[in-house]
Amino acid sequence: MFTAQDVASLRAKTGAGMMDCKNALTECNGDMDKAIDYLREKGIAKAAKKADRIAAEGVVQSYIHMGGKIGVLVEINCETDFVARSENFVQFAKNIAMHIAATSPKYVSISEVDPKDLEHEKEVLKTQTLNEGKPESVAEKMLEGRIKKFYEEVCLLEQPYVKNPSQTIQELLNETILTIGEKISIRRFVRYEMGEGLEKRQDNFAEEVMSQMNK
Repeated sequence: MFTAQDVASLRAKTGAGMMDCKNALTECNGDMDKAIDYLREKGIAKAAKKADRIAAEGVVQSYIHMGGKIGVLVEINCETDFVARSENFVQFAKNIAMHIAATSPKYVSISEVDPKDLEHEKEVLKTQTLNEGKPESVAEKMLEGRIKKFYEEVCLLEQPYVKNPSQTIQELLNETILTIGEKISIRRFVRYEMGEGLEKRQDNFAEEVMSQMNK
């Protein structure tokens, strides 16, 4: 349908990331012009043009779930102190903190995934597929889709936004960049869950957080 060179060409034309370009070409059946429009419509191309700008201002936003069951700290950067204090930026930071509390990602982006974790996951997923009776050639093709699902589970930017599951956090970020007009980046986060790692009664804190977000 399209080649690695097509992906590289689209990246050169739009400044978007390799994964975004690959997804755009997939969605557009390899049509380069449609893929460019797709990236523009999603706000990815414009957001990418701001990627090289310096974003050293921002906030460290906290979220503590009712009763102190879950705590999140997330650092979100922007270019100016003026934007850092703006209502849109602060609300975005609050929403991201609550989302992290609800979904418990391990990484901000795909680029942060530990290669050992990824290789382990690939082996597990491939073995699962083979155990389902699929031939190895089919298992290899199915692996790509299952790895995408893995990324959605562990990478914040790949996750569907809990307030609007039709939109990923990356798309929400791009939308906010277009609204505010500055580079914004989610730099890092930590999430603590009371009793994590200890043997305890199982509570579904994620569902509780989601219910709070949707009120």
